[in-house]
Amino acid sequence: MSHSTFTILLGGDLTVTDRLLEATSASRFIAADSGMRHAATLGVEPELWVGDFDSTDAELAKQWPGVKQQTYPPAKTETDGEIATAEAIDRGAARLIFVGALGGERSDHALQHLFHAMSLAERGFDILLTSGEEEAVPLLPGDKKLDLPKGSLFSIIGFSALEGLDIVGARYPLHNFGLPFGSSRTVSNIAEGPVEFHLKVGRAMILARPYDMTGT
Repeated sequence: MSHSTFTILLGGDLTVTDRLLEATSASRFIAADSGMRHAATLGVEPELWVGDFDSTDAELAKQWPGVKQQTYPPAKTETDGEIATAEAIDRGAARLIFVGALGGERSDHALQHLFHAMSLAERGFDILLTSGEEEAVPLLPGDKKLDLPKGSLFSIIGFSALEGLDIVGARYPLHNFGLPFGSSRTVSNIAEGPVEFHLKVGRAMILARPYDMTGT
């Protein structure tokens, strides 16, 4: 890790796990609105807190008097998470970790986080989304390797039709596979240890549950 790694605190679910703490151990932090509630849980103090603060109560605000705030009007054209991401990029981010990006009360926000992450990956950023219990990583043409525990669950959700998909190191491997858009063929696979992915055409999201061994 280096100072080019930024963690964006978002308002979704969070479970503190060893993998999450390791991933963010040398990161800089920016909070987006109610995502600030995760700062105390992680034992960090973000360098910036942005948003319209429509989902931040007064008690949370009182806990962090020393954190710089940037307030935006509710009628804005970007989400608080996108604003926080732009601030991180302006500060030199190359790797972006979105904590609290999965789950939560707003499925529209969670889905938007996935699409936002994909667009960032297409721009060359290294991306991880996590709730602690679940992780998501964009898969674009090229190679990707995830260090998953043996027996843990993962899925690949195609954001388009996929061509030339390889999955190596899983209970159900694939070689040069074509996945039609909308197919569930790559849902609920099981890692045999670190898993390698190769893709020739398309874009997808790898969703992994490193602590879920129900498939064994």
